[in-house]
Order: sequence, then C-alpha cells, then structure tokens
Amino acid sequence: MVALVIIKDLAEIASNYFINGIILKSLKEFIIIVLRKEGKKNYSLLGSYKLIILKNTLAKVLEKHVANIILKAAEKYKLFL
Repeated sequence: MVALVIIKDLAEIASNYFINGIILKSLKEFIIIVLRKEGKKNYSLLGSYKLIILKNTLAKVLEKHVANIILKAAEKYKLFL
C-alpha cells in the first residue's frame, strides 16, 4: 500500500540518482558497526568482534529493481541456457 503512495516520488529520485551519477557513489557507502562478542577472553583478536554492515536503503531498493529488470530481459530473450 505504501509503495502505491510513494512510487512516483521514488521514481523521480531514482532518475535523478542515475542521471547525476550519484547512485554509484551511494552504492559504495556503508555504515559499519563493531560489536564485542560476549564472553571473549582476549579482545585484541579480530574474532572477538562482530561487524554489522548497514547499506543505503534507497540504493538497495534501486539495486533490486535494476536486477529484476535485467532478469526479466534475460528470460524474455532466453539468455539463460
């Protein structure tokens, strides 16, 4: 239901991202959170930590949409053997 409300705005934003080349930069940007694992004896070792990687949400949506377009085209033109 929300998609129907925001689809025009999302399409306009996506077009601007592609036209201006911004999408390429934002696909490379992540937020990485480092958490200590509970009960480890030595926190100087890398295995004592867990990484949580947060990716740009708009980039994820656009990436999925572009992947779906490519998949449909590949199926239509029988590019998969």
